[in-house]
Amino acid sequence: MRRPTAGWATRREGAGMPRALRALRVPEELSARVPAEQRGSGRDDVRLLVSRGTDVTHHTFPELPDLLRAGDVLVVNTSATLPAAVNGRLGGARVVTHFSTQGDDGRWAVELRTPSPAGAAGAGTTVPRAGGPAGAVVRLPGGERLVLEEPLDPEGVRLWWARVSCPDVPGLLRRYGRPIRYGYTERDQPLSAYQTVFALPSPDGSGSAEMPSAGRPFTAGTVRELVRRGVRFAPLALHTGVASAEAHEPPYPERFEVPETTARLVNAAAAGGGKIIAVGTTAVRALESAAGTDGVVRAASGWTDLVITPRRGVRAVDGLLTGLHEPEASHLLMLEAIAGRAALERGYQEALEHLYLWHEFGDVHLVLPDETAHSSHC
Repeated sequence: MRRPTAGWATRREGAGMPRALRALRVPEELSARVPAEQRGSGRDDVRLLVSRGTDVTHHTFPELPDLLRAGDVLVVNTSATLPAAVNGRLGGARVVTHFSTQGDDGRWAVELRTPSPAGAAGAGTTVPRAGGPAGAVVRLPGGERLVLEEPLDPEGVRLWWARVSCPDVPGLLRRYGRPIRYGYTERDQPLSAYQTVFALPSPDGSGSAEMPSAGRPFTAGTVRELVRRGVRFAPLALHTGVASAEAHEPPYPERFEVPETTARLVNAAAAGGGKIIAVGTTAVRALESAAGTDGVVRAASGWTDLVITPRRGVRAVDGLLTGLHEPEASHLLMLEAIAGRAALERGYQEALEHLYLWHEFGDVHLVLPDETAHSSHC
């Protein structure tokens, strides 16, 4: 895998979004504004839309063990969420720095944002601002400084490479940072609200700028019940960068690791007829980055710039558990690659008609193989 230092170029292969999905409009009231446990009985108090081809059924998340079988494998992302938003000053203006990803040369990919006006809708969050300019100095808490050097992508100016005076940026984030929050949420939440039950600290303090949110509804009780019924869990890590709710860009290169034990478990389950279900688009991206053209998964680590599209398809993944994505989101190309266009369009129409909630604190969508079709693992 290539190692990003400067001038990342994002692969934009594949067809565009399905026309029927582009025409969908998600009403503002369907944005999940607070975590499930603050509007219901717990983290697992979310609805579960299930697609098997164009057959759609409606469930609650605690019913997940009833929908899977012994021998199935859930591939989960263990990346912990970082408190990646830090206040600062650029000249006389207040800015918020979103720390995205550390490159191999020690620089950080960052996005500068403008704080929302006090008293405005979404106050306490941020709004986009123009990137740069090169050489701009952001004053950070604790007397630290950040210097912008160049944009990541020559085609865009949102994310920039920057050097930080503090050698221990994860420590800086722990002291002064908070979770990244967008305007559709109601208020700031503690970092614990953005950690999944699968999150593990990294020895070097690395993690995800934004939560791998598909794993959020899982509780220890749900995991125990799934294991009791013979469902296996396969851990991997992919540290997500800043996606930005407004940009809808394909993902930039991100660090990942698929351990040998996970590769063996996935391969054995596939050979035995079990379904490989990725928990989140991040898990798909990592696992598919470690899969050969023969569908065999091998231990791998480094950087991945893989973008899953219908043209590329998937090799190791049979299904996906994910949140509901905006019609413009590039993640929908991945869902189309797994589910097919007709299934994806039907599922999203059902989600809107039944008032499912969107975004990281919202409801979830389980895409399973169409049991009337021939399985790739048969």
